[in-house]
Amino acid sequence: MRAMKMLAGAVCALLLAVPAALAQDDPFLWLEGVDDPKALAWAEAENVKTANVLEKDPRYAPMLAEARAIFTAKDRIPTPSFRAGGIDNLWQDAEHPHGLWRRTSEASYRTGQPDWETLIDVDALAKAEGRRWFFKGATCLKPDETTCLVRLSDGGGDAVEIREFDTRAKRFVDGGFRFAEGKQYVQWLDRDTLLVARAWTPAEVTTSGYPYVVKVVGRDGQAREVFRGQATDMSAAPSVLYGQGGRADGVVVVRNVTFYEREFSLLSDKGLVRIPLARKAAEEAYVDGQVVFSLQEAWRGFQPGALIAYDLKALQADPAAAKPRLVFQPGPRQAVQQVSATDGKLVVTLLEDVKGAVDVFDFQGGPWTSKRLPLPKDANITLVDAAGSDDELFVTVESFLTPTSLWLGDAAAGSARQVKALPARFDASTHLVEQFWATSSDATKIPYFVVRPKAAKLDGSLPTLMYGYGGFEVAKPPIYMPEAGKLWMERGGAYVIANIRGGGEFGPAWHQAVLREKRQLAFDDFAAVARDLAARKITSPRRLGIYGRSNGGVLTTVAMTQHPELWNAVVVESPLIDMLRYHKLSAGASWVGEYGDPDVAEDRAFIAKYSGYQNLKPGVQYPLAYITTNTRDDRVHPGHARKFAARLQQMGVPYLYYEQTFGGHANDADPELNARRWARHYVYLAQRLMD
Repeated sequence: MRAMKMLAGAVCALLLAVPAALAQDDPFLWLEGVDDPKALAWAEAENVKTANVLEKDPRYAPMLAEARAIFTAKDRIPTPSFRAGGIDNLWQDAEHPHGLWRRTSEASYRTGQPDWETLIDVDALAKAEGRRWFFKGATCLKPDETTCLVRLSDGGGDAVEIREFDTRAKRFVDGGFRFAEGKQYVQWLDRDTLLVARAWTPAEVTTSGYPYVVKVVGRDGQAREVFRGQATDMSAAPSVLYGQGGRADGVVVVRNVTFYEREFSLLSDKGLVRIPLARKAAEEAYVDGQVVFSLQEAWRGFQPGALIAYDLKALQADPAAAKPRLVFQPGPRQAVQQVSATDGKLVVTLLEDVKGAVDVFDFQGGPWTSKRLPLPKDANITLVDAAGSDDELFVTVESFLTPTSLWLGDAAAGSARQVKALPARFDASTHLVEQFWATSSDATKIPYFVVRPKAAKLDGSLPTLMYGYGGFEVAKPPIYMPEAGKLWMERGGAYVIANIRGGGEFGPAWHQAVLREKRQLAFDDFAAVARDLAARKITSPRRLGIYGRSNGGVLTTVAMTQHPELWNAVVVESPLIDMLRYHKLSAGASWVGEYGDPDVAEDRAFIAKYSGYQNLKPGVQYPLAYITTNTRDDRVHPGHARKFAARLQQMGVPYLYYEQTFGGHANDADPELNARRWARHYVYLAQRLMD
């Protein structure tokens, strides 16, 4: 039992040692009311003050024009999705800020001027219905894929309304499938049957705000429950295993017990049968009758990071007797990033020393074999989409100074060729890229990339923006960032990505090294990179700024409160900050596996030591922070950012705060608002680091 006398005494001692603010009622709880008129009025007043500081700066107008040109450019690469011999794309520009869902043939797409056919004009739909619709994708019935379930978000959040759409008639189906707004997961079983996870009653959502009841829904409206989890779970979702010709070979129901722990069950005529699998595993793909999973922990002789596969027929015959087979075990400097399947091949994108590669795996009844696609080296490679009717796939290739290019791969032939390339958005000839390693508090070597002017004097005077994330096994490899290049680097700034622990740069171990009570190591990694930059005289605290969003908001606010002397600018976007209440706000309860549970005394003690909101202290000279969020962020609650700004205000500490009123967690749903967002960011950074 954890509730031992000695441990309880130690916990009490820790709780007595945390800041006095923890023992007081939070005076800013009212700011957690997302649409509370008083909170909205407070945010609007803050927006006016911040706009006066940033948008009246003479640099704002030219930066806005540059950002607008980037985000609304007509020569962007239209992101392709394979669709029954054709290509789908959502296109946004100045005339269509919410987008056109459109399609063309594969042959037309590969030309310089594709012949696009509009399926849904999202702006026109929003205007006609008086809603702020954003297109969140479509799930189409195989094999012809002309009947689709379209996901629409009012305001850009994660909650969506789902409607059946006919791509031939280019209209929503009268009397077709339709589900009211909510966080939900829907898949086709056949033309007249769906598998749906949603809140069937208002109470049927988890404490994280996701569904935990899965039903089979017929076109006649009849719904039959096939799975019911628990309200304390994170969520539940169906996964249909589509075989040849789009046939449903099987159904897996995934119970997400926590963010990292899952149970998998096969749906049969007799109900659900558990698949023997590690708790920390994820379903990745289905190909050649093989169900592929990734492991985040050691299990049955397989190591963390491994890809394994079960034969579906063996599982259906006798799950307990079915034997998993190894597909791929990453090496110590490798990490699996994405897994998908074409018609007959398994496609895996990798990082090797934080640089990308793509391997294609084939199953012929014996051991899995692999070959590497011939793609550029020393670049980041992202799988865009894989075809279900043949073995083609699209990937993007990019690096800090090389514009993004789109490549068409043939997984069967093992070939790849470039089909489109983004024009240069900034002058990259003035900069170079270096990779260094800093030493953290426990002697672990932490890699980081520096993009800096070639002619820069290494005397500590270089204005530098450092980015970090460090969570949820999300890697941050080199990417092409037009807005950073144009608005920051062309003006002489340097850019740094710190590949701190918590990310997925080196697989599960790199992530798990800083979970829960070990979180401080991630913050130490970030500070170590800053000190290494100063030791190399690339920059200095006066010229160093940091930026983080979402989980990166935890990082930047802890960096600000623990090491205010290391930076002169702090951008905190869409952040988690109040880590003693994060589990009570929006989807926060789903992240207890990452941070710990503040309702458990031992966990609360170690969280309280670093939580940025509680660790602001009077009399400390903090760098002036720029805090920004989105009212319609239903993933990371806007109350975090609001309350942090309010506490700074209460303490008399200068800050800037801006709250966009729609767009959701990503904050980039509308091109014009995205341009304004980045212009404000870089004006602030120029004021703090270049003036």
